[in-house]
Amino acid sequence: MVIVITGPTATGKSDLGIFLAKKLNGEIINADSTQVYEGMNIATNKIKDTEGVVHHLFDEKKLYEDYTVFDYQKDARRLIEDILSRGKIPILVGGTGLYINAALYDYQFSEKAHEKYEGVSNDELYKRLLEVDPETNIHLNNRVRVINALNYYLENNKPYSEKEKSSKLLYDTIFIGLTADRDILYYKINKRVDKMIQEGLLDEARNLYDLHIKTKAVMTPIGYKELFRYFDGEVSLDEAISDIKTHSRRYAKRQYTWFNNKMNLKWFKTNYEDFGQTENEVLEYVNKEIKERLNEND
Repeated sequence: MVIVITGPTATGKSDLGIFLAKKLNGEIINADSTQVYEGMNIATNKIKDTEGVVHHLFDEKKLYEDYTVFDYQKDARRLIEDILSRGKIPILVGGTGLYINAALYDYQFSEKAHEKYEGVSNDELYKRLLEVDPETNIHLNNRVRVINALNYYLENNKPYSEKEKSSKLLYDTIFIGLTADRDILYYKINKRVDKMIQEGLLDEARNLYDLHIKTKAVMTPIGYKELFRYFDGEVSLDEAISDIKTHSRRYAKRQYTWFNNKMNLKWFKTNYEDFGQTENEVLEYVNKEIKERLNEND
């Protein structure tokens, strides 16, 4: 049995994960692409107190190291098998939906790195695509989609036009989603950003800025690139903070849309006034699901 806890940012996923891990003899596997890296604690809202619960795939990589969805797939599956072998429940916690699906479904990725297409003309790219996907309906001038289709073929060894990516679930999994009414969620996101500033986000970002570290790992989390513009004198601090809040709210909206379209979640509304109520509701549902699935297998 595997449990997934996901949903938009600022809904309490980490706290719920710890709660369920304690109740169900579980271990946490990080499913946030930014928390794999060390040195980015405040911007990524990395858990501070694990409360004795084992957490995996946190602070695994240096900021200059690459870490792909293929890497995560291998690491997460290895951990899932290990945790299950010890009679415990793996609990994937985080908001990177592609990581979760890659770990749990029969997605095929190639170890071959994506080819570099810089300097390659649209005509040449389209010619390459036709060689592997002659039935494509993508226009040759739609460079982004052509590259995406080529990469899809490299990763799956199947034409993008067929869209035959496997959706076979590899593990018996309970999918939990946390959400909240939009106005409440946006308010919580704004307050979280204020708290991050108070906790030292400015210093954390300044350290990375002074080290001239602008890798994909650093530029992906919301917070750094906005403050880098402040350090460059392009915007005021108030404007940078406002941008962090705006981008965080938009990200939450995109997350919710993605999860609704791509994952079959049992949604629970986060009760910010009494989070214990939310925890108990989820625990009751999970225990019921476990019992029913065990009975089905008898």
